[in-house]
Amino acid sequence: MGQDRRAGVTAGINRFNDGVAIRMTWVFGSIWCVYAFFVFSLIPLLLPQWQETLLYISNCIQLVALPALMVGSAVLNRSADKRADEDHQALLEILSDVREELADLKVRTAGIARDASAALQRPTVADVSISGETFVNISSDDGTVAP
Repeated sequence: MGQDRRAGVTAGINRFNDGVAIRMTWVFGSIWCVYAFFVFSLIPLLLPQWQETLLYISNCIQLVALPALMVGSAVLNRSADKRADEDHQALLEILSDVREELADLKVRTAGIARDASAALQRPTVADVSISGETFVNISSDDGTVAP
């Protein structure tokens, strides 16, 4: 019971950490963040006395943002890899089905070709019997019907 609870807590913490990393990746990867940092970089032009403080804040942001971006990218890649594996398995199943159908079609077409070949090798029938009645083909050798 304790092992299951510990595994559940660890899984919850990992889900929370992954969610924070993904949100930070989305925030730092947005165009609004670019605009904010651009405005932030222009502040020393207006207030030169704050330059050292802003440099310190900028370094702190970089120390937090860069690892967060790396973790967020890794989490997003993990889910993309999972989707790619699922797609790969589905495609392998489809390929297996297609190969089975192709083998079945080869067997059927070979049977059709064999039957057609056998039908072409049969002698032509001169007399046809349907329901006990006999029809006689009266034609000459050149294919014209005799009178």
